Amino acid sequence: MTTALETSTNQQIDARRVAATPRGVGIGFQIYAERAENAQIWDVEGRRYIDFGAGIAVLNTGHRHPRVMQAVKDQLERFTHTAYQVVPYESSVALAERLNALTPGQHAKKTAFFTTGAEAVENAIKIARAHTRRPGVIALTGAFHGRTFMGMALTGKVVPYKTGFGPFPGSIYHVPAPVALHGTTVKQSLAALTQLFKADIDPEQVAAIILEPIQGEGGFYVQPPEFMQALREVCDRHGIVLIADEIQTGFARTGKLFAMEHYDVLPDLMTVAKSLAGGLPLSGVVGRAEIMDAPAPGGLGGTYAGNALAIAAAHAVLDVIEDEQLCARAERLGQRLKSRLAALRKTVPQISDVRGLGSMVAMEFAQPDGTPDPAFTKLVQDRARDAGLLLLTCGVHANVIRFLFPLTIEDALLDEGLDILAAALQA
Repeated sequence: MTTALETSTNQQIDARRVAATPRGVGIGFQIYAERAENAQIWDVEGRRYIDFGAGIAVLNTGHRHPRVMQAVKDQLERFTHTAYQVVPYESSVALAERLNALTPGQHAKKTAFFTTGAEAVENAIKIARAHTRRPGVIALTGAFHGRTFMGMALTGKVVPYKTGFGPFPGSIYHVPAPVALHGTTVKQSLAALTQLFKADIDPEQVAAIILEPIQGEGGFYVQPPEFMQALREVCDRHGIVLIADEIQTGFARTGKLFAMEHYDVLPDLMTVAKSLAGGLPLSGVVGRAEIMDAPAPGGLGGTYAGNALAIAAAHAVLDVIEDEQLCARAERLGQRLKSRLAALRKTVPQISDVRGLGSMVAMEFAQPDGTPDPAFTKLVQDRARDAGLLLLTCGVHANVIRFLFPLTIEDALLDEGLDILAAALQA
């Protein structure tokens, strides 16, 4: 039997991965983590990396935050699992109460917990359909809502998420996301929605419209306020449930606890996950009480839904966000990042755009004629990795670098990472 001691290098372990796991599970970096602390990761060969990806926005409170670790240790001394649907526990009820109070709006709300972001999306659609007794769901091009069948159907990008997996659930429709940089205005997006109602589905048969306040995998495009307001008006007029997918945008990332707080618009349902539990798997749907109560008893749930360890971690995460004022820190760090990127843009002509809210920031690359430049994007990512900085890409054309460093990152470490980025851009 092969042991870890016999295969201790990144290359050796990666060879084992290729032999033992399917190629469909893509790997961003062929480096294998040994340990991590706040915004740093050390691989099995002892090399240190500055982490600007935070597990794809899962670690807003950093790797191994002491308060999160202690909360999990304390829960371990009590129990790890009972199945909430069999023997429930007060900590889950208390977390639902906290999220009901913290999410936007003063109306009566309820929260249901699940395990993954995709599960949260699936259940939000279930809840909306149960409430409206309608089948239709509308999403945006460029959206990402998960890899389950409903998640794939809602996702507005074929490669790699949908390739070879159809057919998908029916009654799912897409309209163009308003991205002015790429020639789609709010007016054009709304006109496409009107045309959809004329040509494909009666709005009275639409259960929900789901969108990310800032598209994640799609490229970190911020939804224009006028678009959000128009969608709210459409939903109110036709009795459609408006779902805000805050899985990547939530928990202080954008400078507010939730990205929807940047808009004068209230969603009916919100999906949350990622940074909710500081690295442990936990997700949820939060929404208007009368909508959340639409499914019958037993219609929602899951064996691991609202696992006790993850619930404990989530309480600690919310405490850390409040006590360490991470919303305000996200805004400050984001401004420092955008100022640095704006300065670099003067000497790096490939940078076509810098955008974002708080510390959810993106840098997009294009060729001189405006054509997306994924090759340069990958080159920058590779140069940064070789120098000890981990960057994540995104975008329909894979030409965007997104910044998701932990909001607890030390100032000196942020500056060190930005120096590596500048060198990678200007090499």
